Amino acid sequence: MSVAEHIQKSIRTVSDFPIEGINFKDITSILLDPKLTNLIIEEFVKRIKLLKIDAIVGVESRGFLFGFMLANKLNIPFIPIRKSGKLPLKTIKYSYDLEYGSAEVEVHADDIKPNWNVLIHDDLLATGGTALAAAELVKSSNANVVGFAFIISLDSLSGYQKILNYSKNIISLYNC
Repeated sequence: MSVAEHIQKSIRTVSDFPIEGINFKDITSILLDPKLTNLIIEEFVKRIKLLKIDAIVGVESRGFLFGFMLANKLNIPFIPIRKSGKLPLKTIKYSYDLEYGSAEVEVHADDIKPNWNVLIHDDLLATGGTALAAAELVKSSNANVVGFAFIISLDSLSGYQKILNYSKNIISLYNC
């Protein structure tokens, strides 16, 4: 069975969450399966092995889970991108639209170093707003977006097109 098939069997779809009309893809069930978790990390490593990556940013909060494990596996820094107001030091911020509202994210102003090649990780690519916001924070730090890594991509929402200008290296382990 492929990694995509394992993911498909493991994830849950929760109707009308967080608001009516949204079918939320819940990855928390993946975390109950250490073998699948390891398969996911190994698949990401296999797919990004030719990229020169200096750091991985993970988007709050589900992007922290696999983003940190992946950075640790590659022995590179992990940098959290948080919701506004959660980081204690000087930050840079970016506001963006979600499929069901708007949000603002931030990163510590000195965490991403100039000229670094940064991989952006999140659990899911939907409309692309969160990934685009993360890419803008990377670029605001004078660093390069070397690629994106997602566990799931909701292809019908066209997020892929929104982030393609930042990098052609877009990895999704399960497309639905």
